[in-house]
Amino acid sequence: MAHRQEIENQFRKFESALKRLEEVLLIENYNDIIRDSAIKRFEFTFEMLWKLIKRISYFEGKFCNSPRQCFKFAFSIGLIEDENLFLEILEYRNLTVHTYYELNAKQVYEFLKEKGLIA
Repeated sequence: MAHRQEIENQFRKFESALKRLEEVLLIENYNDIIRDSAIKRFEFTFEMLWKLIKRISYFEGKFCNSPRQCFKFAFSIGLIEDENLFLEILEYRNLTVHTYYELNAKQVYEFLKEKGLIA
């Protein structure tokens, strides 16, 4: 039971992070501060998501230890419907390491807006 409560608590934290990401993506006036805020919120939302899936995998007796493995696991048990979208999200998350390059920062922000990562 404790594991289930941990998963539920982690899910609530993920939902909160996702809502914060949604808030910044809904702001119409684009500027560097909005973009950078969206990217930072995307980073911590992404981290919370894959670690939530990792915890679920352990609960299920499976063990995924990387975002890619965890997204594949989540797809295999029906937690996510579009595995390719989540693998694409992973690629953009990897780009955030290099957002000091203006082009990368713009690409990540545009991806977030375009894909409508708003629940």
